[in-house]
Amino acid sequence: MRPKSLYWHQFLLTAGMVALAMSVLAVSFFALSYNYTLSERRDTMKKDVMLISELSRDYFAGSDIYGYGDLSFRQLASYVAGFSGDDVLICQTDGTVLLTSDEQLVGKSLRLSDGIVSAVRRGEVYSGMTDLDGAYTRKEFIVCVPVVAQYSGEMIGIVAMLSDSTDLSEMWRAFVGIFFFTALTVLLTAVVACSIMTARQTKPLQDMAKAARRFAGGNFDQRVARSGNIDEIDELADSFNAMADSLQRTELQRREFIANISHELKTPMTTIGGYTDGILDGTIPPERANQYLQTISDETKRLSRLVRRMLEISRLQANDIIRDKKRFDICESMRRAIISMEKKITDRGLDVEAEIPDEPVWVLGDPDLITQVVYNLLENAAKFAPPGSTLKLALGKRNGKALVAVQNRGETIPPEELPLLFERFHKSDKSRSADKDGVGLGLYIVKTILSQHREEIQVTSENGVTTFTFTVTMTK
Repeated sequence: MRPKSLYWHQFLLTAGMVALAMSVLAVSFFALSYNYTLSERRDTMKKDVMLISELSRDYFAGSDIYGYGDLSFRQLASYVAGFSGDDVLICQTDGTVLLTSDEQLVGKSLRLSDGIVSAVRRGEVYSGMTDLDGAYTRKEFIVCVPVVAQYSGEMIGIVAMLSDSTDLSEMWRAFVGIFFFTALTVLLTAVVACSIMTARQTKPLQDMAKAARRFAGGNFDQRVARSGNIDEIDELADSFNAMADSLQRTELQRREFIANISHELKTPMTTIGGYTDGILDGTIPPERANQYLQTISDETKRLSRLVRRMLEISRLQANDIIRDKKRFDICESMRRAIISMEKKITDRGLDVEAEIPDEPVWVLGDPDLITQVVYNLLENAAKFAPPGSTLKLALGKRNGKALVAVQNRGETIPPEELPLLFERFHKSDKSRSADKDGVGLGLYIVKTILSQHREEIQVTSENGVTTFTFTVTMTK
C-alpha cells in the first residue's frame, strides 16, 4: 500500500498513540516504582539507624566505644545489622569510622565523605549512594543520622547504615521486566487489532474507489458490500449502493430515451423524405400530390410538437420549482384549462362535468405549471374518450391537500400498464395506438411537474372508467 493511503495514516496514528501511551505509562511506572521501593527501604533503614543512634548515645558520652559490659556495643550493632541485613557504621563527628558490623571492613581506615558529614551536621537525615571511597566494589545505599548528646544537644557522633543495592536493583529490574513483557504484549495486541480494524474500515472505501472507476468506464453493475461492524461505514456503503442504483436506472433511462427519441424522430422524417422524393421524381401522380403534401405537413407538425415537448421537459428539469412557488386559486386554473380545451372537446363531441367550488381554494405552487398539468390530463382524457361520452373534472380536499381528479370513459387499461403511463414515449398497444398526433410525453411532463412540486399522482382504471388524481398543498 502507498504510505499516504488512509490505511497507513489510520494505522500509524493509532499505533503511535498506543506506543506513546505505553511510553508515558512506562516512564511513570518506572519512576513511581523505583521511588516507592527506594522510599520504603529508606524509611526502614531510618528506623533502624535511629534506634542504633539512641543506643549509642551513652557509649559516646562515656567514651565506652568498645564496651566491656554484659553486651558489648559491637555485639549490639552486629545484632541489629544481622536482624536488618544491613551494615552499621559508628563514626566520629568528622566522619571517621570507629566501628563497623562488616567483618570484611574491620581494621581498614574508613571515612564518610565531606558531603555526607556536612548534611548530617545540619541535622538532616542523609540518604544516597556511596562506595566509601572504594571500600565497596559497588555503590551501596546509605542512611546517616547524627548522635546527639541528651542534655546539650551537641552532635557527638554519626551512625550510618548501608544496604546492598543489589537486591534493590534486582527487584526493580524484575518490575521492569514484568512491565516490559506486559507492555509488549499489549502493544502487539493493539497493533494487530488496529491493523485488522483499519483494514476493515478502509476496504469498503477501496471498493468504492474501484466501483467509481468502473462507473467512469460505463459499468454500473458494481456494488459495495457492507462491513457489518461499523455503522458509519455501512451507512456510507448503503448510500453508495443507492447512488449506484440511481446511476444505473438513469443510464438505462438515458439509453431508452435515446432509442425512443431516435424512433420517434425517424418515423416522421422517413415519411417526409419518402413522400417528398415521390412527388419530386414523379412516383406520386400530380393529382394525388396534395394528399401526400397534407401528410408531409401533418408529420412536420408532429415533429415540431415533439421538439417543443423535448425543450419543455428540458426547461422543467432545469427550473427550481420550489423556489418559484406562490399562492394561487386552483379553481381558476382548472377553469382556464377547460376553456383552453373547449375546441378539442367540442370537436370530439364530448361533454364536461365540472365539480369546481365557487369559493377559491388557495394552494401553493407554480400556477402556470399546475394549469398545464390539468390541461395535459384533460387532453389525454379527451384523446381516448369515445365520442358522446362525458369527461369529469372534480376538486376535493383531504388532509391539507387539494385533490384534482380527471376522469373519462373508454377502454380499461390493464393493471400492469398503469405504472408505465408516466414514462417517456410510452404508448399502450390498445388505447394509444390510435393516437396519431401524440408523442408520448404529455403524462411524463405531468409527472415531472408534480415531482418537482413534491406532489403525488395516482391512476386507476376499472370497468372502462380511468381516473387520474393528483395533489396540491393547500395554504391559507
